[in-house]
Amino acid sequence: MADGTRIAAVAGASGFVGTALVEALRADGWTVRTIGRTGPARWDDPATVASAVDGAGLLVNLAGKSVDCRYTDANRDEVYRSRIETTRALHDAVAAAERPPRIWMNASTATIYRHAVDRPQTEARGELGTGFSVDVARDWESALFDGRLPGTRRIALRMAIVLGDGPATRMLATLARTGLGGPQLDGWWFAHRRYRGIGPTPSGDGRPPRHRTGGRQRFSWIHIDDVIGAIRFLIAHDDVEGAVNLASPNPSDNRTVMATLRRIVRMPVGLPAPRFLLEPAMWMLRTEPELVVKSRWTLPERLVSAGFRFARPDLEPALRDALGR
Repeated sequence: MADGTRIAAVAGASGFVGTALVEALRADGWTVRTIGRTGPARWDDPATVASAVDGAGLLVNLAGKSVDCRYTDANRDEVYRSRIETTRALHDAVAAAERPPRIWMNASTATIYRHAVDRPQTEARGELGTGFSVDVARDWESALFDGRLPGTRRIALRMAIVLGDGPATRMLATLARTGLGGPQLDGWWFAHRRYRGIGPTPSGDGRPPRHRTGGRQRFSWIHIDDVIGAIRFLIAHDDVEGAVNLASPNPSDNRTVMATLRRIVRMPVGLPAPRFLLEPAMWMLRTEPELVVKSRWTLPERLVSAGFRFARPDLEPALRDALGR
């Protein structure tokens, strides 16, 4: 990019990934404009959002309430609203800009794919799932890709679980340190509707899924350093657009992840956690069992085929680094 376009507008800059990205962009010589609830560019003032976007060479949107919460009705609505409305606001700003960004990368999630134990999900051959998390991701991406923005290359970053000083790593490490670091086992629990679909076209039948994978549900992940590396790579590769999976090429499974964590934190005991034990434990941690019992098997086909090289492709070194931060 020419020097005059090395301005980046970053929404959601205060979060785990956003903080790391802003630091990296500034180290690369970008001038960063942030968009959030406070500051010069605020969601409640569309004119300031438009001003932050106009003239930026790069727009990255990471805004959205963390899914590391209980899916109460209020939290479900906020998880959905905070992603869809902010993405639509940015879409309006890009469409109205005299000098629209050349690149717009918008966060998405690898959870958009179905529970998969039979084969990995790639951008070309992946199948969408159903229910709350999938509906959020599907409508999030629709808000990004709707309409024509001829001057802007758009990319949906379908991120797997990100390892680093973030909520997913802390939650898994807490389970390991407290002796609950055995495999998490899906099974019977009282009926509820926390995972029912959402949005104008909710999917699924409203019942929580049950998959007896015996702790072998797949665990796709990516280290924070490779998230930043992938974003840098995508900035430089004008031929890549659309959905891109951000995941290590070496996915693991739940049993292996928890055994690795126990080894790292030096906890010899790791009690298996059937659903009837996992639900109360996750309630105490104020998060959802879905984060550990859904089989997430995602491969970064487009990144690999484009030539991206992962800095931290292997699980144990990546976890050791993440827990040491």
